[in-house]
Amino acid sequence: MSTITSKWLAGLTLLTLLNTKTAKSQHPEQSTLTLTAAWKKAESYNKQLQLQYLHIQRMEEKTKAAKDERLPEIKFDGVYARVSNLAMYEEGLFHAPTQFPVVHTLYKVSGDAYLNVYNGGKTSREIVVRQTESELAREQKNLSVTEIKYKAAAHYLDIYRYSIYEVVLLQDIHEREKELEEIRQLNKNGVVLKSDLLRAELKLSKQKMTLLEIRNSLVIANQRLNIMIGQPDSTENLVTMDTLALKNIRVRAYEDYLADAYEHSFAFKISEKETQLSALRLKDVKSNVLPKIGLFAEYGYSYPQIQFYPYAIAPYGLGQVGVKAGIPISAFYQNRHKKEEAKIGLEWQEMEHADTQDRVRQEVKAAYVRYTEALTRIQVAQDNIAQAKENFRIVNNTYFNQLSLLTDLLDAETQLLQSKFDLTTAQVTAQLQYYELLKATGNL
Repeated sequence: MSTITSKWLAGLTLLTLLNTKTAKSQHPEQSTLTLTAAWKKAESYNKQLQLQYLHIQRMEEKTKAAKDERLPEIKFDGVYARVSNLAMYEEGLFHAPTQFPVVHTLYKVSGDAYLNVYNGGKTSREIVVRQTESELAREQKNLSVTEIKYKAAAHYLDIYRYSIYEVVLLQDIHEREKELEEIRQLNKNGVVLKSDLLRAELKLSKQKMTLLEIRNSLVIANQRLNIMIGQPDSTENLVTMDTLALKNIRVRAYEDYLADAYEHSFAFKISEKETQLSALRLKDVKSNVLPKIGLFAEYGYSYPQIQFYPYAIAPYGLGQVGVKAGIPISAFYQNRHKKEEAKIGLEWQEMEHADTQDRVRQEVKAAYVRYTEALTRIQVAQDNIAQAKENFRIVNNTYFNQLSLLTDLLDAETQLLQSKFDLTTAQVTAQLQYYELLKATGNL
């Protein structure tokens, strides 16, 4: 009964694998994709980045609008009216008034200009605020780009990892199939027990099921990357094998990476810009009590002349030029709490900036330690492969010479396969940790 069950499981697994290969062949779209190309596609496709690009353009236009405030204000006015007779209620509102005729046509055409000379530095500060907000928008965009590139790299490396798993496992399955045939021959000759044959068949069945899981994981990783870079789900991305070029990367000291982070980290720059904005807001609130001075000029034509005595039923022109100055007296007592609020806001932002500096230092330290750990793990995995190969060679020879048990052979095979998986995992992890370190330092 156990033999029939094992063969049935093996047949079912094989049929599932064949169906998977058939399904893959129905989607022939394949694309050789480098990581750099994936990053470029992700940047151009991501909707959040497109929104941030528009936000940057908007901030730039606000900066230009703030600079335009330095230009003089020019205004043109025109009035045309029909005027009724002048009713004089000499005996009160409840008696008929006396009607005095007046000129029924009235018009006025005038223009005036005002040039701000001094308003407590508000115009210049507004320009600096808009420029800082524009720089802040750029840093926020850069931070989003870094995060998107890191996610794309994670999906890309997943594809690489599962592709290598598939190649390694297919090779192992091919070798186990040849080994199974040898065990069958030994069983027919009465050299090994039936239980050895069943265990070998079960091991091969499990390997094929693992292959199915790996291929499904590869399909999922492909879809995730395709969604991120705007490709159809059916596209099969063929990643380049020169991605894992860690041997060309020189590991620097932790202090060097930390210095890079303080200079290039986007999160640190964003916090810095927000602190600058809080300081500018405090200065702006303090300037509310300062006087405002400006130059003005106006000229207009009016009809009739009823502004000065003697009046005249004739059009006239009048102009004036001078200096306007004002002091906001009420601001001296209305501005006190506003100033305290701005001070607290600046202190809060400075504390937030210090906390951001701590977080950046923590991220760099964690990424650096994990990266160096991953590099060590690669060397350990390579050594483990050499040891596992030698162990498998010895156990394989002893088993077929009837000097060891099948369980020893299966354990040696499992250790060899796992050591190959561990090497690929270590390489991918090291590469991803390197990108994590670059992201923390603002260099990704």
